Amino acid sequence: MRRSERGLTLLEVLVALAIFAMSSMALMRSVGQHINTLTLMEEKTFAAMVADNQMAKVMLDPKGLKKQSGKDNLADRDWYWTITPVSTQEGLIRAFDVEVAREARGAAIVTVRSYVAK
Repeated sequence: MRRSERGLTLLEVLVALAIFAMSSMALMRSVGQHINTLTLMEEKTFAAMVADNQMAKVMLDPKGLKKQSGKDNLADRDWYWTITPVSTQEGLIRAFDVEVAREARGAAIVTVRSYVAK
């Protein structure tokens, strides 16, 4: 056999495959994290929309501000919201928090505080 033949040795092919496998795994991990982040951002966006809707209802009727909770459906998902009045030292305004969760007693995905005139 002549040593001047062109081609790759088995060792060179194995090293190239190992490098390709490691870079592919890193790319797959990165894509997976990106998908998880997009899902979380989508959930937070929908929860913020539910919170905005509840804040708008309070602002339309600020005299009716009281602790209340309920369930809305947005994007074919159930969202559980809670409105909690918050005491303020200022006599002219009232504060309230709106929390939105995916489960009735679950952790809030979004919590927003707003103010209305007394």
